[in-house]
Formats: sequence, C-alpha cells, structure tokens
Amino acid sequence: MTAPIRVLLIDDHTLFRSGVKALLSRQSEFEVVGEAADGAEGVKRALALQPDVVLLDLNMPGLSGIEALGLILQDQPALAVVMLTVSEDAEDLTAALQKGARGYLLKNIDAEFLKRAILRAAAGESVMSEAMTTKLMQQFRAGDKRPAEAGESGRLTPREREILGHLACGESNKEIARDLDLAESTVKIHVQNILKKLNLSSRVQAAVYAVEHGLAPRHS
Repeated sequence: MTAPIRVLLIDDHTLFRSGVKALLSRQSEFEVVGEAADGAEGVKRALALQPDVVLLDLNMPGLSGIEALGLILQDQPALAVVMLTVSEDAEDLTAALQKGARGYLLKNIDAEFLKRAILRAAAGESVMSEAMTTKLMQQFRAGDKRPAEAGESGRLTPREREILGHLACGESNKEIARDLDLAESTVKIHVQNILKKLNLSSRVQAAVYAVEHGLAPRHS
C-alpha cells in the first residue's frame, strides 16, 4: 500500500484550515500531519514535521506567506510548497513562483481540483489555478518581458526551447508528450535538462523564466 501524502496546512483562518483538513482526512491518499496559524509557526512546523506538501496562505499577520516560503525552502529546497490564497494579483503570483513555490492555487477552486493538485505537486509537477495561468500569459502578451538573452537560454536545444514554451502554458508532462508525439519519459528527461541548464528548481520557475525572457509561445 502506498504511504499517504503528508500535508502541512499554514493559514491564519481557523475555519478554512478545518475545512481543508476535514476534506483531506476523508481521503486515504492524504494525511494532515500538522497546522499553523501564522508564517513563523509554519516555518517551525515544516522543519519539525518534514511534510511532503505544504499548503501555504499568502496574506497572514506577521511573517507573510512569501517570507515563510523563502525560509521553508531555504531549509528544504525540494519540498513541494503550494500557495493557497484569495489573491489574484499577478505580482503575488510572480513573487511566489520566483521564490520557488511548486504552485499557486486560488481558494475558490473545487475540492477535486485541490486533491488532484496536491497529488501532482507531491509527484514533482507544477500546479496552478487556470485563472492564474491566464494571468501569466497575459503578462507575456502585454509585453511584460525581457528579450531572450544569450547564455543560459541559448544553451537549450531547439526541442528543449519548445518544451519550455509548453511549460509556460502550464502543461503537464503527459500533455506535452501528447502534443509533441513523444514518450512521457522523454519529456521528463528534457524537463530535467532544462532545469539544470537554467539553474532552476521547479517547473513553475521554468514557466516564469519562459514568460520573462520572451520564450513562451504567442497566442492569437
């Protein structure tokens, strides 16, 4: 039997935490191993409990979610931290992804989406609410980007640049494999090479990089 995914909840709203905990506790795939009502306590609990996934609120009194994110990943850089927030601000999204968040979810998502997102995050994939993926692409289309630079991005092969563009659209390995008629295992290797060459730690950071450097595909 597969061990359940160990989840830590960090949110200053007690009622919201209780609701998410009740939801996840009804599923055999998850185990809520702890809760915290503020960022500082969340950082301590993440270090003590070593969860698989952290669901982290953005706006909290004292230590903010972004600050807590940085401190958590400083100690556990491979930990899957997913922002779960009401903020639809594109700047908050970009700040979280650049800090290393595995994903960015809005609190208005339904229960099934949340469960799938936690499973994907635990498996190493990036997760994002559709509305926030759209905002990321809108930033690109609005010209909020820098020209592609030589050097790091120039070391990517044509296939890697193509896959990076698909990452910018929030696609999973399975979706990229289907679109490009490749084996999913091949896509996984390409993604790993992209992260290594660009010195990035997550697929989401790669998506942000693609948008900022004008490597995301244009949509009419």
